[in-house]
Amino acid sequence: MIHSKHSLISKDKAITNFSSEYYLKKENIRAGEYTIFVEILNGMGVEIVLKYFTDITDDQKEQLAQLESLYQDWNQKINVVSRKDIDELYLRHVLHSLGIAKIQRFLPGSEVLDVGTGGGFPGIPLAILFPETHFTLVDSIGKKIKVVEEVVAGLGLTNVTPVNSRVEEIKGQFDFIVSRAVAAMPTFTFWVKGKIKKESVHERRNGILYLKGGDLTEELKDYRTAEVFDLTTIFKEDFYKTKKVVYLPLKYKG
Repeated sequence: MIHSKHSLISKDKAITNFSSEYYLKKENIRAGEYTIFVEILNGMGVEIVLKYFTDITDDQKEQLAQLESLYQDWNQKINVVSRKDIDELYLRHVLHSLGIAKIQRFLPGSEVLDVGTGGGFPGIPLAILFPETHFTLVDSIGKKIKVVEEVVAGLGLTNVTPVNSRVEEIKGQFDFIVSRAVAAMPTFTFWVKGKIKKESVHERRNGILYLKGGDLTEELKDYRTAEVFDLTTIFKEDFYKTKKVVYLPLKYKG
């Protein structure tokens, strides 16, 4: 049985009738019985994403909801998300990744490179939101790409190519390059030099969309064309007080 603050319901019923009010927090096994404590979401489950993205399909909602169980399962085998963050996966990882989508909507047929994707962020949440855009997720650590491959398969995503490689070795060019603070901007721009397409199909020029935090004044002082978007103006949770998306248009290098 599942114990909520007010009632007892069966485990199967709770899972099949996923409510916007509750989420499954933890599971204890005692004497062959499951005791699952169900608590109020308080913005920590998939509902925090649905609050800010209201125009997505039922299939996308289902894929987003599946992320929690997939990452909890694989994180027990290969640690790609910190133990602290796994309990706040949607707040700290999924919604954060989708901050890029609030700045740039990717068009069908466009190509995006996610550098240092780790366990698949920001690439996998973005791939769910933009199913007609192709995402290449690259990381030099093989066990992280293994998790990405399994999560992509579990979600049934067909627009993601995971690659175990250094970004310098990736062939081809892309409309945008995304990442989550894997290096300071000078190092990052060196890594991705020559990987931007010449022709832009979006209104915004091709370039980097980089999730960063803190005071970026010193880091970006030599990048006069960089634009900084404060995520706290979009997402109201305290976690986003210092979080930003940096957009840096890049020149084509033939």
